[in-house]
Amino acid sequence: MTHTPTQQPTLTVAINSYRNAHMLRLCIESVRSAARGIDCELIVADSATQDDTRDLMRQEYPDVTFLPDTRNIGFGAMVNKCLDIAKGTYIFLINSDTILEEETLTNLLSYFDAHPHIGILAPAQKSFAGRIVPTCFRFYKPLTIVYRRTPLGRLPFARRHLARFEMRDYDGKDVREVDWVIGSAMMVQRTKVDEVGGMDPRFFMYMEDVDWCRRFWQRGYPVVYNPHITLYHYYGKGSAAGGFWRSLLLNRLTWVHIGSAVKYFAKYWGVPDPHTS
Repeated sequence: MTHTPTQQPTLTVAINSYRNAHMLRLCIESVRSAARGIDCELIVADSATQDDTRDLMRQEYPDVTFLPDTRNIGFGAMVNKCLDIAKGTYIFLINSDTILEEETLTNLLSYFDAHPHIGILAPAQKSFAGRIVPTCFRFYKPLTIVYRRTPLGRLPFARRHLARFEMRDYDGKDVREVDWVIGSAMMVQRTKVDEVGGMDPRFFMYMEDVDWCRRFWQRGYPVVYNPHITLYHYYGKGSAAGGFWRSLLLNRLTWVHIGSAVKYFAKYWGVPDPHTS
């Protein structure tokens, strides 16, 4: 990984981190390995920064641009902090609980170079057991939230609705344009980000990736899922833990998700979906 500060790098890798210095170290090391031979800058944005993360970045990675914050500012705000200073022609946004493979970056760049019209490119994400985790979906409808968050989701008509939302009719073998991809791993071009803008600050957490993909589609820039390019992701569903009633009563992330969904549907009420896959 090489970068001369006076020139525009080919790639910016922006890592979004939250209270896990151990995973952050593993992520940075995987990026450095995958970025060999690529003119690349590395940025780490960390929310509610703890002392062990500050020590890690100061002692082991002083050459990495580090953007700490004393508060938990939310996912979209961390992304926007990175986007504000990223210099790369391409920007790869990842969570700190991801581990890149040796060819992840070169394959992403090669595909984007060959398809410059696209807006967002997302690789497949694997659990550490090697299982592909679903990360591309169709756009939400209001009932999607209801069916996913309540026992109604067990009913046959709700299961059909959720199967469509989760794209269970897609076997995941071929490159495909999709409505949206989760924000834990997405590559974009600097010029298109300048046109579309960053993530909407109204979303503290959840739905900001859906909204961003939608806005790329509105500008005519496809969102593409490429299952032939992969990385590892320590995947957790914090807002879905504990069952319906326990989640509804005790899990703050459930309410954050519901609140973000309300903002999303209010923003796009009456606006047709810009893409239907």
